Amino acid sequence: MPDVEPDEELRARLAAFAALEGHDALHRRLAEVDPDTAGKIDGRNVRRVIRALEVFEKSGRTMSEWQRKRDPDFEFLLFGVDVPRNVLYPRVDKRVEAMFESGLIEEVQCLLAAGVPADCPAMSSIGYGETVRYLEGRETLDEAKERTKIATHRLIRAQDQWFRRDDRRITWVRDADGIDLQANIFTGACTNAIRGEGRP
Repeated sequence: MPDVEPDEELRARLAAFAALEGHDALHRRLAEVDPDTAGKIDGRNVRRVIRALEVFEKSGRTMSEWQRKRDPDFEFLLFGVDVPRNVLYPRVDKRVEAMFESGLIEEVQCLLAAGVPADCPAMSSIGYGETVRYLEGRETLDEAKERTKIATHRLIRAQDQWFRRDDRRITWVRDADGIDLQANIFTGACTNAIRGEGRP
């Protein structure tokens, strides 16, 4: 991620330019300095165009330069905790219930009251969108909870595709049916990973 702090004054100027000249004109400004990034951003997405221009103006480097992949200058280990779905799903469902009981509804109410749009990207996070629908009367509280659980189960299945068991970069650690991982198990996994052992 670009190490560039937000500049609210610059953002306001760019937003005003887009409002006056049109989002296409703002997108052309980006294309002049960073055609690679401009080609990846829809010109109607003014927020992302502004961020890309902000990164260039504040750092002197384009967003595409910042995001270009480089080999890391450090060694790292990847660990995955392998939990069976029949164990993980009930844990997720319990956590969802706890989220609602510990103030998720009140949190979303405060965000809406502070002016955060119900359709903004942040409100699409699991649990938030469902709570918005509940507050708008489009579904019951039980329905909101159930939809949150289903969405989280779907995320779990997606993560199984992202982090595959046959990925040799990952050292998989078995989670013994919900028992906290003991230090000696984790230490052993680290040692094996360093030696190149303990792969699936």
